[in-house]
Amino acid sequence: MDATTSSGASSSLPLRLIVDDTLSLVSPLQQSYQRSQRHCLGDSAPGEFPLAANPSIVLHVLTSCNLEPEDLAHLEATCKFFRKPANFPPDFLLSMSELAALDMCQNRAIFKPMGTQEKEMFKQRCGRSWKLVLRFITVGEACCRREKSQAIAGPGHSIAVTTSGAAYTFGSNNSGQLGHDRLEEEWRPRPIRSLQGIRIIQAAAGAGRTMLVSDAGRVYAFGKDSFGEVEYGNQGSRVVTTPQLVESLKDIYIVQAAIGNFFTAVLSREGCVYTFSWGGDMKLGHQTEPNDVQPHLLAGPLEDIPVVQIAAGYCYLLVLACQPSGMSVYSVGCGLGGKLGHGSRSDEKYPRLIEQFQTLNIQPVVVAAGAWHAAVVGKDGRVCTWGWGRYGCLGHGNEECESVPKVVETLSSVKAVHVATGDYTTFVVSHKGDVYSFGCGESSSLGHNTAIEGNNRHSNVLSPELVTSLQRIDERVVHVSLTNSIYWIAHTFALTESGKLYAFGAGDKGQLGTELVEHRSERGTPEQVEIDLN
Repeated sequence: MDATTSSGASSSLPLRLIVDDTLSLVSPLQQSYQRSQRHCLGDSAPGEFPLAANPSIVLHVLTSCNLEPEDLAHLEATCKFFRKPANFPPDFLLSMSELAALDMCQNRAIFKPMGTQEKEMFKQRCGRSWKLVLRFITVGEACCRREKSQAIAGPGHSIAVTTSGAAYTFGSNNSGQLGHDRLEEEWRPRPIRSLQGIRIIQAAAGAGRTMLVSDAGRVYAFGKDSFGEVEYGNQGSRVVTTPQLVESLKDIYIVQAAIGNFFTAVLSREGCVYTFSWGGDMKLGHQTEPNDVQPHLLAGPLEDIPVVQIAAGYCYLLVLACQPSGMSVYSVGCGLGGKLGHGSRSDEKYPRLIEQFQTLNIQPVVVAAGAWHAAVVGKDGRVCTWGWGRYGCLGHGNEECESVPKVVETLSSVKAVHVATGDYTTFVVSHKGDVYSFGCGESSSLGHNTAIEGNNRHSNVLSPELVTSLQRIDERVVHVSLTNSIYWIAHTFALTESGKLYAFGAGDKGQLGTELVEHRSERGTPEQVEIDLN
């Protein structure tokens, strides 16, 4: 809903009535009225809020409790005290709810460096309300783990970022993608020394390539020197072995990077999407040379709609957009297998809204783009998948393709909070910290460790199954990352609430953070990586 509108609004927020024994002799109708009056109106003058005489206390409570933007909107809609001007600086006309939202925005790292004019333009872009700005920021923090610890299972190499912003890398290093100024593999997490003093808030890994984003909005890249196709061909023939600032992005404050096989995408603080390379035939709405190093604004409807998250597949891009009316998902790129979610297999040169979420009455909050399939978590905890269904990666009990998002019915009793996708593999994390996986079981990357007798491949899983091996660690898992490349055997990371990192799957290059026993190239059960991310 548009949180700036309050006149005539009705509340869907139930009153929290105060039980009073002195009301036991009063009729039920009178009890309801008196209870509501005591709680909402005050005892002396109907229409007054009990703490109206101490608005600074109310403001302190609102901001210190970190209320959701929707909660602030409900307060504003149900009590005139919260929607009338609060008479506080910096804007005396702001309502108490708006002022609380602004104060909470001020505490965010991406908001603090903004000038007054930048903040006002940001507000206009988000829907002319500080509550909507706060929603934009908090949704982005949640789906990208911005300013929190994270681990990325890349193609053959791995990245771990601590809560303090220190970056560690390990695994394959044939292109310098570990950033240690050499090409030798690393079998243990090693900090990137040249980034000391720079706080990293987000990381992305591609084939032979790494990108890191700092809290100052700067992007550092190393490995193969290409923003486009790096698996084969002439691109990326030069390697960079230490993190280098991406000069073409130095005037844009970046908060997220995503690496596909043919292109790279970045997301700005204001919610604008820029792409590099793969401009031939207008693949991403612009015409460029394959080795173009200049960022191009993603043309089309998203130029005027703020984006909170981007996800790059093999040859397509998903974006999670934040509008006053709610959250939505757009897709652009190659449509083979129906992975763009529009009911066809046609390519899209410009971002196109996936309309199926409106039909399903789902508000998307997290998007994931696997190599050939995609997934979304809704605000209500439902999970949708679509695209190529090979090996059961969609979780619908078969290997059929789905050209529009379809709810994973097997997870109907699970409230999901996170989803991760790879090459025909999917992981779902519940609000309780349980982890479910399905799809291709090669390299034990699903965590079930069930080998097919007489075959060195592992069984595929057509419907979501609980990863029981992760339950044995007796910790709540909050995030999962898995390899998203068709050319590399996968490995998987599971990050716990306390900052412990567990790894399983392929480990022949050191990407699991430990050396395997002799003649072993993979590990089927999760083992802790020797690094504390908190």
